[in-house]
Amino acid sequence: MMPDGWGQGRALFGGLTAAIAWQVAEHGVSNEQHLRSMTISFVGPVQPGPAQLQRRILRQGKSVTQIAVEIVQQQETVLAALFSYGKDRPSAVRITDTPAAKVPAESDEQTAQRFPQSKLMPEFTQFFDYQVSVGGLPFSGTDSREFGGKMRFKSETAAISIGSLLGLVDAWPPALLPLLQQPSPASSLTWTIEFPEPLPTDCLASDWWLYHAFIDYAADGYGHTHAHIWDKHGRLVAISRQTVTVFG
Repeated sequence: MMPDGWGQGRALFGGLTAAIAWQVAEHGVSNEQHLRSMTISFVGPVQPGPAQLQRRILRQGKSVTQIAVEIVQQQETVLAALFSYGKDRPSAVRITDTPAAKVPAESDEQTAQRFPQSKLMPEFTQFFDYQVSVGGLPFSGTDSREFGGKMRFKSETAAISIGSLLGLVDAWPPALLPLLQQPSPASSLTWTIEFPEPLPTDCLASDWWLYHAFIDYAADGYGHTHAHIWDKHGRLVAISRQTVTVFG
């Protein structure tokens, strides 16, 4: 049953539906195989109410397992996801000097912008706190290709999980929206998120997490963006890539 209260335009919040698909995929995977990458295709708007969750193991090996999950409503696939799990193995290649966060430090919180309390804000944003310190607010007409700041759950105090991190990352509007001068619809077409390491065990969903997105290319109603996400200690925890549709 898909829940109420998490609306995002005509559909449920994509971070929530992705987290539900992850919970289905996670069942039965070896503890030695960590989630390395997941790709979500938002085929149609997921609605509150009954849904079928379909899970299929595409391949299960000693090192890598690939699992497909679909959410089906009214006999139609509305979300399709591919999850890739992988076990650590010896390698001569090791490059771990990850990009440093460009989000301003704690001392700059006073200058960060908050999303306005407005009926234009999607329903799900009530569950999150945001501080925008890179680029501009949505529909502010900025010319910056960068967008980001900090995000956290308002009341969720549990340790961070893949599911809650998916919610935090997707809670950010598409990086194209600050370039627009007036409200216009936009949505994610595909979303790939990669996890360089298992998530830290010393961080909570209510901690501040750093987010920095960059527009790689945008034209003809579509945008291609990538983002980095760091924990409160400055460790890179995820790399997010999106194809976005925008109608303005």
